[in-house]
Amino acid sequence: MHENLAFPRICAYRGAVAGLRERKKAQTRQHIADTAARLFAAHGYDEVAIADVARAAEVSDQTVYNYFPTKLDLALDRADEIREQLSSAVLDRPAGTTPAEALRGIARRALGVHRRSELDHARGELPALAAGSPAIRRAVLETFDRQVEAVAEAITGSDPTVHPAVARARAAGLLWIFQHIADRVGRGVLDGRPPAVVADELAPEVEAVFDDLDRPFRSIQEDPR
Repeated sequence: MHENLAFPRICAYRGAVAGLRERKKAQTRQHIADTAARLFAAHGYDEVAIADVARAAEVSDQTVYNYFPTKLDLALDRADEIREQLSSAVLDRPAGTTPAEALRGIARRALGVHRRSELDHARGELPALAAGSPAIRRAVLETFDRQVEAVAEAITGSDPTVHPAVARARAAGLLWIFQHIADRVGRGVLDGRPPAVVADELAPEVEAVFDDLDRPFRSIQEDPR
């Protein structure tokens, strides 16, 4: 009986320890990524080595490699998270909400992030890094393709009547606006333009594109044939 009473407490303790460990790992990962962004902003992507990031973050080189196997992974640290966010927004959207409307909200929030970003900080973020480095630009385009595939699967997953090829074409159109935002902000940062200024310029374009891309989804809802 005593063992049965103790067992839940032991499980709870182990769960708490595991949860604390995961939080610490997430904090360490974020600290390393933030340190890398700061160094990239100050010195340029090509001039920063993994050893520089480790030294500035006050961790070992191996610790950096444990979280980011390559320097490129430091620049793309949120790629998987963003892909999951985009896919989930479409797959788990409320009834009556089109994929375009589900992603419009994320695009608006992205513009909001850029509006709050300082120019010096933005120089170390992915849009500016991709605008200044062909290697990162290629990696970003590969990431874009994976995002398109994930969103296309979410479209067909939420509506099996949509042909996979049609879903991919629509996903590419929807995600193009996110790439457009990143490209414009990145080029603006390299030209010394504050991200907030570029974001304000982009806002009407974003709304216009989503309005247009929303129409085919609306027509399907209104006439499911």
